[in-house]
Amino acid sequence: MNRTQVECASGRAAAAIRPVCPADLPALRDFFAALSTQARYLRFFAPVNPGPALLDLLSGGAGTTDAVVATRGGIIIGHAMATDRSGQGLQGRPGGSRMTDIGVVVADAWQGHGVGSALVRALITSAQARGVTSVAMDVLPGNHTVLAMIKGHWPEARTGYCRDYGTICVQLPVASRCDPPARARGSQLRTLTRAVS
Repeated sequence: MNRTQVECASGRAAAAIRPVCPADLPALRDFFAALSTQARYLRFFAPVNPGPALLDLLSGGAGTTDAVVATRGGIIIGHAMATDRSGQGLQGRPGGSRMTDIGVVVADAWQGHGVGSALVRALITSAQARGVTSVAMDVLPGNHTVLAMIKGHWPEARTGYCRDYGTICVQLPVASRCDPPARARGSQLRTLTRAVS
């Protein structure tokens, strides 16, 4: 995954999307510490500040994890990660499909400006290149806006609930060998990324 520039949906200056590198750990720690309690709660399901072990995971420390950041002026303004679950279909049955779990958080001042969408697009593009066929997102039941948007745009999405949260699973469109990847995913990908930004 390479560094890319994205124009924010609101017309704000562009942000750079790139993979996390080891030198980002101090900046990641500062980024998460600066998030509002609500933003951290919606991302981690608790208002925690990540410690060293979680920061290692968030920086892509696990072999099956992609981690990307959005930066502006060298400052991290968003973080996203995807962790693959091999051999599990949409209902957890063994099969040929591959699923990745996506988590995203954007600095409070940059929420609603397309940064989250750009981060998710980068993760999905990378995941599809690895053969991932579906995406899972854990969402708190109180996050009605995100739940409604995902369901509205992805009526075929399956939702499983546990006591504390719901997991929404979406089958990714299959990219045609003839079409460029962005065109093959078309509006469905744009819809998904808008829903989780």
